[in-house]
Amino acid sequence: MLPETDRLALRPIDESYVDALAWLLGEPRVMRFIEDGKPVSRADVERVVLPKVAGGRGWWAAHEKATGAFIGWFELSPAGEGVAELGYRLHPDFWGRGYATEGASALVAHGSAAGLRRVVAYAMAVNTGSRRVLEKVGLRHVRTFHEEWPDYVEGAEHGDVEYALDL
Repeated sequence: MLPETDRLALRPIDESYVDALAWLLGEPRVMRFIEDGKPVSRADVERVVLPKVAGGRGWWAAHEKATGAFIGWFELSPAGEGVAELGYRLHPDFWGRGYATEGASALVAHGSAAGLRRVVAYAMAVNTGSRRVLEKVGLRHVRTFHEEWPDYVEGAEHGDVEYALDL
């Protein structure tokens, strides 16, 4: 059964989402605190991203139920025995509506019902919006750490944070 909420329908990602993912990941505000901080090209969406997220292995496309609009994706992907990583990327057109909290909460409940024992999540320390969402859905700060990244991303000097919830 697919996770869903009152306002969001979550669907498996397949090849038909290439345009939607290019729209989402090509947006600089979405990518600001992720990976190298740069938008992802359509070619990289097709070549790298889509093969990773397609096929029902832990990523779902999120759509508004009321309009059918694609708003982004949610992730609850395997990260070890009984552990999954929670993540989300929503287009700025849909920020500020509570969708990140709503979708993330549904995935935590989905993971619990599926027998997961722990949910983890990572963010840049300066990404206060994402950190608030993680806290709202019950995850707690575990540690702050610093990794070497090939390209500097603004705020990287403050490190990254790990959040977790034991189910």
